Amino acid sequence: MEPVTHALTSLALARVGQKRLPRFGTTMLVVAGVAPDLDYASYLGGAGSFLRYDRTLLHSLLSSFALAIALAAAFYFVALHRDKKTSELDDSRLPKLTFGAAFLVCAIGIAAHLLLDLVSGVGVQLLWPIRVRWFAFDLLREFDIWILLFLVVGLLFPMLIGLVSEEIGERRKRTSGGGSALAVLVLILAYVGARGALHSRAVDLLESHDYHGRVALVAGAFPESTSPLEWRGVVSTDNTVEELGVPFEVGREFDPEHSATQYKPDDSPALEAGQQTTAAQRFLKYARFPLASVVRTGNGYQFELRDARFATDDASPSNILVRARIGEDMRILEQGFLFASQR
Repeated sequence: MEPVTHALTSLALARVGQKRLPRFGTTMLVVAGVAPDLDYASYLGGAGSFLRYDRTLLHSLLSSFALAIALAAAFYFVALHRDKKTSELDDSRLPKLTFGAAFLVCAIGIAAHLLLDLVSGVGVQLLWPIRVRWFAFDLLREFDIWILLFLVVGLLFPMLIGLVSEEIGERRKRTSGGGSALAVLVLILAYVGARGALHSRAVDLLESHDYHGRVALVAGAFPESTSPLEWRGVVSTDNTVEELGVPFEVGREFDPEHSATQYKPDDSPALEAGQQTTAAQRFLKYARFPLASVVRTGNGYQFELRDARFATDDASPSNILVRARIGEDMRILEQGFLFASQR
């Protein structure tokens, strides 16, 4: 999920628990809710660096624990410094910030971040660096307009009510916005739950059909648009990868015969050499529907490996592919990663 949604989610959590938050509580929640995305800076190092560190370096359980400690320590020492500089703080009525309280708040912000990333985008490597394994529920796109809309309306609603009350001359006590924020969080949970049910139906539908006479071996459904009723299906058979829409709108039917077919390459020495490269082996731990291609060139072969869960025109940084140059003698001349948008 993108940073704005993470920040607004943390702000909603702060509104809900504002009466129990310690000093700097809201700031800690927002900072902790956005901080894991600092590993996105690995994009500057190229596709290989991005594949290795994004959703990994600061998103695993171990690194999240370390990040929560670091952020809590930073806020704790800032609070100590302020306490030493002045004896009459503006917020002196609040109890002094303890490291335990700061750690708990930061941990909640980071946990909310991880949960959102688990249901959206490519997922996260929760077990890094102990084990390379991606966890993803494939329920939401990286940018979900509905969740963002829920958060913006829910957080602004108390302010709008206050302005309307002032306009009509009513004197009402200002609301904290906690109830509205809680309603928004419940609405988001219900929305994600509904998408989870539709995702399960989409996968079952994909797995229960044949495609041009071929049996589905593995199937996946991915968010296609802003509509929760439209999914992009990807099916792997013994020798093809099939791509097709999975609509749930009234009046539209699922038709497995209208799938777009991409053929897997035949076994060959060049294909085997490409698949054995270090880059390909690392990529296969990331790809959900790996699809290779081998093209004859003037002095050898060009091997490419991509993940078919991404559409060919997907320009997102997560759409990464492997490319290798192979000589006539099957020796690897060059190998590496690149973003599909640079293809």
